[in-house]
Amino acid sequence: MAQYRKEAERHPDGIVDLSIGAPVDPVPETVQAALAAAANAPGYPLTRGTPAVRDAAARWLARRHGVTVSPDAVLPVIGTKEFVAWLPIQLGLGAGDTIVYPAMAYPTYEAGVRLAGATPAPADTLELVAGAAGPAASGTGGTPLGGPRLLWVNSPSNPTGQVLAPADLRAVVGWARERGTVLASDECYIEQGWDAAPVSVLRPDVSGGRHDGLLAVHSLSKRSNLAGYRAGFVTGDPGLIAELHEIRRHAGMIMPAPVQAAMVAALDDDAHADEQRARYFARRAVLRPALTGAGWEVQHSEAGLYLWASRTGADGWASARILAEAGILASPGELYGAAGTPYIRLALTATDERVAAAAARLAALA
Repeated sequence: MAQYRKEAERHPDGIVDLSIGAPVDPVPETVQAALAAAANAPGYPLTRGTPAVRDAAARWLARRHGVTVSPDAVLPVIGTKEFVAWLPIQLGLGAGDTIVYPAMAYPTYEAGVRLAGATPAPADTLELVAGAAGPAASGTGGTPLGGPRLLWVNSPSNPTGQVLAPADLRAVVGWARERGTVLASDECYIEQGWDAAPVSVLRPDVSGGRHDGLLAVHSLSKRSNLAGYRAGFVTGDPGLIAELHEIRRHAGMIMPAPVQAAMVAALDDDAHADEQRARYFARRAVLRPALTGAGWEVQHSEAGLYLWASRTGADGWASARILAEAGILASPGELYGAAGTPYIRLALTATDERVAAAAARLAALA
């Protein structure tokens, strides 16, 4: 990647960096104002979050995603990447425990498994569930079937943009519950649906109206351009949330009070999120046809902030090299798992001007 970056930087009009999904648009002014107003915070903040931030998260889930949770079952996290990496340890998992995560995924799922000393088991979620079709719901005497201790799902997916339909998510929930497996759903891109409508694992038609064994993880990094604030939350099974709160309280995993105040402002304001979504939609409308016109085929990408594409006769590294020579930096798919080797991932998080520049360069490759 360093070599490709140097190549792209040689372009006379500068590099177009589409390799990382880092927001470039401004933090909403209302959020900045809320952060500043809460800046005089000399005391220790609450690990569990203020009542205001927990209420705001519960309201947002109900309003935008048809999910009802108690504010007491909401726990702020210092950015969801931190939570993904440390969840296995916080659940007490370690040697001898198996953790399943998507075969094509950003690396933090595997990092968390290895930090815990557990056994990583990358798998295609739907194939995993389909392969388990047929067994009874419980073992002898009503005990759960054997299975992994933790299963991660990510819909919409990073990097592929694939969305799991409600029926598919419902099947995953059933599969996990049959085995006594904690199901953690990374829903960071849930508000960026383009050709499909992402749903939460906690929605009643998916969860069966109960949240036992389920965790849903939400981030404000992409929705509200708060990657620099490190703001997110987890919710779901009240018992699991209580255990996680106790562990995180003693481990010092506490969201700063000003960030909690900013999070309330962001969650209560849908207008800025809709405006940001429209920006990404417009950039996608420019970049996708330019990419296909230049010879790449876009796979999945029905949601999220990335285009997942392949090119006949070139693996992801070769595709990345072709683009680097045109001044565009993309991520080779192998960075997200061996199954991603044929692909590249391009982010929609560059400015309008840089996306337009990328489209022009792709047109020259056509």
